[in-house]
Amino acid sequence: MKGHARIRKLAALALGCLALAGCSSSPPMPAVKSVDLARFMGDWYVIADIPARPERNAYNEVESYAPRPDGRVQTTLRFREGGFDGEIKTMHPVGTVLPQTGNARWNMQFIWPFQAEYVIAYLDPDYRSTIIGRSKRDYVWIMARTPQLTAAQYDNLVSEVRKLGYDTSLLRKVPQQWPEATR
Repeated sequence: MKGHARIRKLAALALGCLALAGCSSSPPMPAVKSVDLARFMGDWYVIADIPARPERNAYNEVESYAPRPDGRVQTTLRFREGGFDGEIKTMHPVGTVLPQTGNARWNMQFIWPFQAEYVIAYLDPDYRSTIIGRSKRDYVWIMARTPQLTAAQYDNLVSEVRKLGYDTSLLRKVPQQWPEATR
């Protein structure tokens, strides 16, 4: 029985990834002109999102990026499921930066051979906040270098998400609660 449950979970994850990889009839997601990949690497707290299935009940969600020797980007997505004391969930997709895109368009691979569109649609000049979107306008992530934003910062980022063509009523604020020492 234990093996069947694992197979069902893997099948659900694969279906979610297939949904991420689907084609789009929406206008292409606009991307920032240029991204300094070295500055973009590191931890980003997910402040709000229109989440993919695995993230729908995420707490303390953080996405981390690190360069790989092959030129791709190792990504680690980690969060607690259902509460601040929930089980830690981790995913390790690999990003491939698409050529001639100013490093702003990637393909994110969760399960081979499927890849999902990943567009850096907004990035503040200080690399303190970003918005990651998709042309289908089905998922979006507002992320920051800190686990909390001021109300004005958050409202400005939500306004940017709206300008990108998303229904912002679908945004879910990701609960973030960290001890002072880990910030």
